[in-house]
Amino acid sequence: MAMENKSSAYLTNIDEVKQVFSRFDVNGDGKITAVELVDVMKALGSDTSLDEVNRIMADIDTDCDGFINLEEFAGFCKGNAAGEDDGGMTELHDAFKLYDLNKNGLISANELHQILSRLGESCTVDDCSNMIKSVDSDGDGYVNFEEFKKMMSNNPSK
Repeated sequence: MAMENKSSAYLTNIDEVKQVFSRFDVNGDGKITAVELVDVMKALGSDTSLDEVNRIMADIDTDCDGFINLEEFAGFCKGNAAGEDDGGMTELHDAFKLYDLNKNGLISANELHQILSRLGESCTVDDCSNMIKSVDSDGDGYVNFEEFKKMMSNNPSK
């Protein structure tokens, strides 16, 4: 937890990472199980197979204890979004597809609102629009995959 300049851009978004983590950690025990991951994926409308969930777990569970803790989850968000681990890009694409409800390659404020609502977040479409504006580098009002990667890594550069 050193406060170096390189990691500080990532750490400024740790509250959001914790919020997302807590949505997956349904029982609040500080770790995400395969069952919790399956339940969240189903809530998001994904028919993720047990094999896929096990692959996701194996990719993120770096200490191989069978659970994803906050540190591993945060590392996944940071590392994969930065493109440091090509194997993790699959999961990032999968996450993007979950938000892209109409499968047009863009996430709208309405799509973001629907997904966050399914996850129990109480936010308005305007809140979602503001979230999108914060990462919408091309100004089209949507989040494309490149902008999604930046959002997940909280990387302010283009």
